[in-house]
Amino acid sequence: MDRKRRPTNAGSSTVQEWYDWRGTMSDRPDIDPDWLAEFEAAAGRAPATRWRYAFIRTYKPVLDDAGYRSFDTMEDYRRWCEDRLPAWLGYGRVQLPSG
Repeated sequence: MDRKRRPTNAGSSTVQEWYDWRGTMSDRPDIDPDWLAEFEAAAGRAPATRWRYAFIRTYKPVLDDAGYRSFDTMEDYRRWCEDRLPAWLGYGRVQLPSG
């Protein structure tokens, strides 16, 4: 059985090298060539640069408005979250279905 070798240095591997190992790019016609070109450019960046661009800072209403907050009990913290934070942030209590 003649298997292709996987690229050994994933940090410098290109999309083409990956597809040479896994198959060919023609196996994935559903991927936009422009997207692949952007991926190639990103894959060529240094790991520190990729790491810096990996996270997107998103303003979180109320949470980001103060340097810190402290609470006497976990219950106080949970009540504060429910009363002041938007539900989409996900800090509310889990509501289990009854029944």
